[in-house]
Amino acid sequence: MEYTFNIQIDHNSRKPKYKQIVDSIIDDISRGNLKMGQKIPSINEISEECYLSRDTVEKAYKQLKEKKIIESVKGKGFYVAKTDFINKLTILFLVNKLSSYKMSIYNAFLNAIGANAHLDLHIYHCDETLFLNLMEKYLGYYDYYVVMPHFKDENLRHKSVPEPVKEVLSKIPDDKLVLLDNKIDTLPSTIPQVYQDFENDIFDALTDGVAQLNRYKKLILVYPEKSIYPYPRRILHGFRKFCVSNSFDFEILDEIYDGMELQAGDVYITIKETDLVNLIKQIRESTLKLGESIGVISYNDTPLKELLGITVISTDFKNMGLKAAEIVLNKLNDRIKNNFKYIDRNSI
Repeated sequence: MEYTFNIQIDHNSRKPKYKQIVDSIIDDISRGNLKMGQKIPSINEISEECYLSRDTVEKAYKQLKEKKIIESVKGKGFYVAKTDFINKLTILFLVNKLSSYKMSIYNAFLNAIGANAHLDLHIYHCDETLFLNLMEKYLGYYDYYVVMPHFKDENLRHKSVPEPVKEVLSKIPDDKLVLLDNKIDTLPSTIPQVYQDFENDIFDALTDGVAQLNRYKKLILVYPEKSIYPYPRRILHGFRKFCVSNSFDFEILDEIYDGMELQAGDVYITIKETDLVNLIKQIRESTLKLGESIGVISYNDTPLKELLGITVISTDFKNMGLKAAEIVLNKLNDRIKNNFKYIDRNSI
């Protein structure tokens, strides 16, 4: 199929010539003038026809190839490789783990961004190497990169942004990067973020529930010290600060063990779902009554916890996704502290 030469170059425009070539070809694809698999003019043909240097045309074709819009076939030339999503925003959504909380953020973002964007979701499992490999593969390919930066060290403890990750993120233009969930102060303030303030969030939320907590003698945080998907240690700092500030006796455990020494007057704050389930099971097998002689607070809300009547301290995951979509759609560079609150459901 012959392609009618339609590349428009305005030599008086301040827009770079290579960008004008890119835009012309994309426009022809979006209008249906170019079909999947159709051959496009060679670098030499465009260079001669448009009175441009070969380097300029090569730069345009390189960008089109990086975006997977065209492909080269050795000895034959260049062909259209992609026609779908050509007019849509392309967004790479990088999540550190697959959980109901993270999917709530993603689904809210997806619904809010609408049909005019194409999202690719990748899970990097808090693994620095996997994250860097994904970025090496996709850097420059997407219009936006939405990243939840949570990583683990060799001891399975949480760390925010390792230096190699910071370096690769710095290669993304600030207005094309959105950081979610974990606040990163070591990156430029021009990068938009919708974040949890883990230390102050737990402190403030427990302060909201201090009237109920004062009925109890001891607070116990069940914080997994080592985990495949580690939790920010700022949660620990905020918990300790609250207990000291309010003169609570407190203890920190790695997990809910079988055969726990459950005592009246204790309040447990669990983070992992498995610990919550194990704790509730043991309470039900004891003579203690939940919400009266022993208390339970769970970190991060879910519909099941609401159904079971479990008091929670939690950020608003749906709101986080909505705010991130607003940033992309409205080209904002806001830094937004996401809502975090204490929700009393009578389990303390």
